[in-house]
Amino acid sequence: MTDPVEQQDYSRLFRLDGRRAVVVGAGSGIGRESALALSAHGADVVCADRDLAAAEGTVALGGGSAAYLLDVTDADAVARASRELDPVDVLVFTAATNVRKRLLDYTTEEFDRVVGLNLRASFDLVRAFGRGMAERGRGSIIGFSSIRSVAVEPGQGVYAATKAGLVQLLRTAAAELGPSGVRVNAIAPGVVDTPLTAQIRANPEWYQAYSSKSALGRWSHAHELAGAVVYLASDASSFVTGSQLFVDGGWTAVDGRYTPPA
Repeated sequence: MTDPVEQQDYSRLFRLDGRRAVVVGAGSGIGRESALALSAHGADVVCADRDLAAAEGTVALGGGSAAYLLDVTDADAVARASRELDPVDVLVFTAATNVRKRLLDYTTEEFDRVVGLNLRASFDLVRAFGRGMAERGRGSIIGFSSIRSVAVEPGQGVYAATKAGLVQLLRTAAAELGPSGVRVNAIAPGVVDTPLTAQIRANPEWYQAYSSKSALGRWSHAHELAGAVVYLASDASSFVTGSQLFVDGGWTAVDGRYTPPA
């Protein structure tokens, strides 16, 4: 015999009242919009960023209650942040970098820089904040992968490798922390209008090619990722873990290079 199903209050399905969220990379772009959205749904948001003034700017816009200086490439600083900000119910991290070069042109320093921020820092964040969540028996960790975790183009090899690695890292964390009540998921954006894509936007032909690749025929904006963050942070996704949620305008669903005659 199954347990009786409790009547749900769907009007509060996405509410985050009483929960503390830390958004790493909250000073700009997707991180800033994530902080604003989480705060709008009732979360007490800490805006963490290596640029403290930028994080304070997000707080001033209504994106949280406090700004916190954090360089995620410093493992000791990440561990310290997890202690100082505890307890944390939601962790969102968006920080990433890319060096657009073909593999044979990459330097060891460039490789280490991309892997260090995109993958090693993510590992440190999950390990540091996930431990406290597991001890309390609840929490949601949300990392940002990319369409490049599954679809690669020349010049994106190392970045793509880190994003594919991040997905597997988060899936493993989901498996290991799930019994303790912690959910871990990835959001995979398509091409987003952020500082990271400035090189593409500066080239009209390249910009248009990326626009036409998605089913919607355009780039996305940072605020269009915020709904996915709120969803994965809230009880609306209470049975979702180990997943990669694509917010890519259909990029990975269609072959947009050529539309043949019907």
